[in-house]
Amino acid sequence: MTFRKFRKFRLTQLSIAGLLACSGGFGSALVSTTAIAADATANTATSAETPQAKRAYTVHDLARLNKLHSAAVAPDGKSVVYGLTLVSSDGAKRSDLYRLSLTDANAKPQQLTDNKGTEHSVRFAPDGDSLYFVSARSGSSQLWRLPLTGGEAMQVTDFPLNVDGYKLSNDGKQLVVNMRVFPECKDLACSVERFEQEANRNTSGQVYDQLMVRHWDTWGDHARAHLFVGAFNEQGKVTEVVDVTQGLDTETPPKPFSGMEEVTFTPDGKHIVYTAKAPSKDQSWTTNYDLFQVAVDGSNTTNLTEANLAWDSHPTFSPDGRYMAYLAMKRPGFEADRNAIMLKDTVTGQTKEVAPLWDRSASSLRFGTDNRTLYVTAQDVGQVSMFAVNTQFGDIVPVYSQGYNSIVGQAGDKLVYVHKSLVEPGDLHLIGLDGFGQRRLTEVNQQKLANVQFSDYEQFTFKGWNNETVHGYWIKPYGYQEGKKYPIAFLVHGGPQGSFGNGFSGRWNPQLWAGAGYGVVMIDFHGSTGYGQAFTDSISKDWGGKPLEDLQKGLAAVTKQQPWLDASRACALGGSYGGYMMNWIQGNWSDGFNCLVNHAGLFDMRSMYYVTEELWFPEFEFGGQYHENKELYEKFNPVNYVENWKTPMLVIHGEKDFRVPYGQGLAAFSYMQRNNIPSKLLIYPDENHWILNQENLIQWYDNVFEWMDKWTAK
Repeated sequence: MTFRKFRKFRLTQLSIAGLLACSGGFGSALVSTTAIAADATANTATSAETPQAKRAYTVHDLARLNKLHSAAVAPDGKSVVYGLTLVSSDGAKRSDLYRLSLTDANAKPQQLTDNKGTEHSVRFAPDGDSLYFVSARSGSSQLWRLPLTGGEAMQVTDFPLNVDGYKLSNDGKQLVVNMRVFPECKDLACSVERFEQEANRNTSGQVYDQLMVRHWDTWGDHARAHLFVGAFNEQGKVTEVVDVTQGLDTETPPKPFSGMEEVTFTPDGKHIVYTAKAPSKDQSWTTNYDLFQVAVDGSNTTNLTEANLAWDSHPTFSPDGRYMAYLAMKRPGFEADRNAIMLKDTVTGQTKEVAPLWDRSASSLRFGTDNRTLYVTAQDVGQVSMFAVNTQFGDIVPVYSQGYNSIVGQAGDKLVYVHKSLVEPGDLHLIGLDGFGQRRLTEVNQQKLANVQFSDYEQFTFKGWNNETVHGYWIKPYGYQEGKKYPIAFLVHGGPQGSFGNGFSGRWNPQLWAGAGYGVVMIDFHGSTGYGQAFTDSISKDWGGKPLEDLQKGLAAVTKQQPWLDASRACALGGSYGGYMMNWIQGNWSDGFNCLVNHAGLFDMRSMYYVTEELWFPEFEFGGQYHENKELYEKFNPVNYVENWKTPMLVIHGEKDFRVPYGQGLAAFSYMQRNNIPSKLLIYPDENHWILNQENLIQWYDNVFEWMDKWTAK
């Protein structure tokens, strides 16, 4: 870790915490002890079976895991409510809400809902006596309120359009909801009519006069996500709302991945602060997201961060309303710049950066109840760690630094958070603000994983490009025996500013390759996140340089450190930039592997520039538009090295992938077929840049393992 020049930095907490680790009616009865309910409620983590009796982890296990999907801590800090999706052996799903005491270590969860639909976006009312959630149980996605003192859930909104998200004001008297509308419409009825007209017209063509015309996996329909504010009436419902973003021709919250963490009431309830791009024709090549403040009646919109031409996000107010914290990047056009923590004094108007020398990029913010501490998550050397940040002096104190962690909320002198690791799919945990007293709250997959043996793993280091330290992970194969050698699954992460660290993935899950008998190797090459901004920056304008050298040196180093890894039987796999690297390896390290698996990989950087949707990405990574810096685009263009291709490759792509359109995968496959290079194509008409359908995921792994087994002679 490279922390520089802090007033105070307590490594003790990091070290000690790291050792600790590891119709919807109100239901009054505790969850039963049936097999499914036991998965949902178990609080212990042991199994009487010995490791030798357990079986290998498979993709069928992954596809049928139960999932925590929403959680909130009660205002008094005495309980937590969470949503849990239970998945049966045939793939059928059921989702309900559960409440668990935080003060009684022996408490069992109480089931709150029993409805076929899914309740999500759970939040407590400020008085703690009721619970709000979004559900489509009435036929459309609307807001509901469940009294925790007894009684049925009541529908709070009945809008003609779906509610996609919401936030409550601090006093619980107002509501802001996110709905998709047409910017030119003056009321909801107009948007409803427009959607109906679009659905019923006899032609299918869409006309556009500016970018972006499509994003991620969806063609633009000229509607936009807008924010609407309304007050609760005496019956506890919201029937009238004002579009406080009226006429805004951009999305708020920004799509496709942002949510209501980008929207907040001011503590006095008089304004909304939200993240958006200012309307313009440069939406596809700018990252200039700003924070805007608007009165709850829709008047007096103000750009709070107009001076910063880079990305501003995550507006967060202290409980007393004195401070607004937010995240800010500094370089326009760079989506992987360091997220600095900014603090605005709402009384004096002064803004400062908190802990400017902290060389990590914050990913979430939450004020503590003391109004001066921010609880922050950030990638850190292969983990996503939790930190306490003093807003006055910039002190950085680690709270917990093992695995991937996301903060749910503060409960008195403790934090509730979701913890994942390479061997843990994700459960609620509790830990003291000082990093001590960690306690698991749930183990939602206890029964499903009771007979599964996850494989041992370890982080390692080696000297990579320029003799600099590079980190990686290895995982032993299932059934590992001392003295035997095992084929290698060499996983290359995407991004390229990303990381394959100590987390649990629902898609690229390294334990699946270990379960299939492979030794797994993952390298966080130059350009990876969590090792300081200079390390992350080092890949820009050098896609095929430092990273390839790190991968080559990393494979050589780990096979020397771990002789059970057999470099003569190795297959490399990657998606997105990882897929680009498969194409780059084909032409620039053609004798490195027995086989390759390329998912959604970039093949021709020239055509890629002109068909991707977020143009800011290639323009920053390659120093401008294609015609402005074509020499660099062509220097690292895989298509220019196809004469060296010879390694058998499986190509996988989704037709709804607009980030790396499927023509890139088809082109790579076409070249190999035409030139008699062993190759195979797996195409998904209904998938985007990711494989999300669980049955498709099973097919994906079946084909990948079949390909690897064939060429590594396992």
